[in-house]
Amino acid sequence: MYFASRMQAGRMLASQMEQKYRNQNCAVVALDDGGVMVGAQIAVQLHSVITLLQLEELTLPREPKAIAGMTDGGSFVYNKEYTDAEIEELTGEYHGFIDEERVQKFHMLNSLSGAGGLINKKVLKHRKIILVSDGLDTVLKLDLAEEFLKPVEFESLIVAVPIATVPVIDKIHVMADAIYCLSVTDDFLGTDHYYDNNDIPDHKEIVDTIKNIVSRWKK
Repeated sequence: MYFASRMQAGRMLASQMEQKYRNQNCAVVALDDGGVMVGAQIAVQLHSVITLLQLEELTLPREPKAIAGMTDGGSFVYNKEYTDAEIEELTGEYHGFIDEERVQKFHMLNSLSGAGGLINKKVLKHRKIILVSDGLDTVLKLDLAEEFLKPVEFESLIVAVPIATVPVIDKIHVMADAIYCLSVTDDFLGTDHYYDNNDIPDHKEIVDTIKNIVSRWKK
């Protein structure tokens, strides 16, 4: 399935969710910049707050898949697409490199969002949390979100994504109370491939927009 834009995909998801979740104390949590564009349409239709959980992936030399990922809240998880034996081997070989990457990624995450991060766990408390991405080909972002949310007493967890792979859908069925996905594929060709318009604002603009939204919650 293809979409004219992320905004169109967001409106399509929102139309499926509106009857059940409109005015239901939801919080949209985007997992990437494209997810902010999708999630904004959902937040508008549901009358929901929206924020961004900033994520960074750690990639090793000559490895096509990220070995791990981390959030601006300090959560760190290894990619479960690797076996325990593979992770043990790679972390042994690249121990120093991984430590350096963790420090660099942490500073990178904080450089735009600030030391406190963009997302406030207190704001998420007792809400229906809607995780949103513009496309998911691996479970890593979901694992990071799940780790980040462990201490949060939320009401329920929903995942909304325009397109995802079969392993991602399997993961969502285990972790979430509800799933909204417009298209499932076995052959993921990169998120941008599924959108005619890939005009995403740069990351700083996305972060500034979310900061402005978050600041209004606190007033």
